[in-house]
Amino acid sequence: MFNVSDLNVSIGPVPIIRNVSLAMEEGEMCGLIGRNGAGKTTLMRALMGALPASGTASLGDVELLARPGHERVHHGIGYMPEDRRLVPQFTVEENIRLPTWTTKADGVEERLAWIFTIMPEVEKFRARRALELSGGQQKMVALARALMAGRRILLLDEPFEGLAPALARRLGEVMANLKSQGVSVLIAESNEVHVADLLSRAFRIERGAVAAV
Repeated sequence: MFNVSDLNVSIGPVPIIRNVSLAMEEGEMCGLIGRNGAGKTTLMRALMGALPASGTASLGDVELLARPGHERVHHGIGYMPEDRRLVPQFTVEENIRLPTWTTKADGVEERLAWIFTIMPEVEKFRARRALELSGGQQKMVALARALMAGRRILLLDEPFEGLAPALARRLGEVMANLKSQGVSVLIAESNEVHVADLLSRAFRIERGAVAAV
């Protein structure tokens, strides 16, 4: 369903991602495991169109790299950046709805209601501004925003980083519930501590190259 082949990314003259190939099936949850600086964030940013890349990356019959970044979300890709990237002055609900303002997606209200069903704690502070939330709460909102767009695949960059143990467990519960929804998920983490029980497979990334493990 999701297939990346011979992906290369350079920043200036420096090659960062080198001939990366990986594939995921519909509904599969996979890990992208590597230490800090291994290339996880660069790979995900390239897939979302924030960095130029060569090679191929297809979602079903859609070739993503042939489309500008702002169009890729139209095809059901949700992205949770490592640093959350919420709009501070927007409310929680506005941040979650943000991807739909450009995609003109159908069923927005139903999708939002479903997100609040699986993440009721987020609904409780839907009217608060993002800047009023703790770091852990912002992580939950960033995941909710990714879910709003990610009807087919989610790219989650270090979702567990910096979370208190209780919140990490709760985030794991939410992700476990996604397995029954048919959404493919690629989770980037520095190690498997928080995600080992969630993953069907993992890819190891080191110095910009990826191998299955």
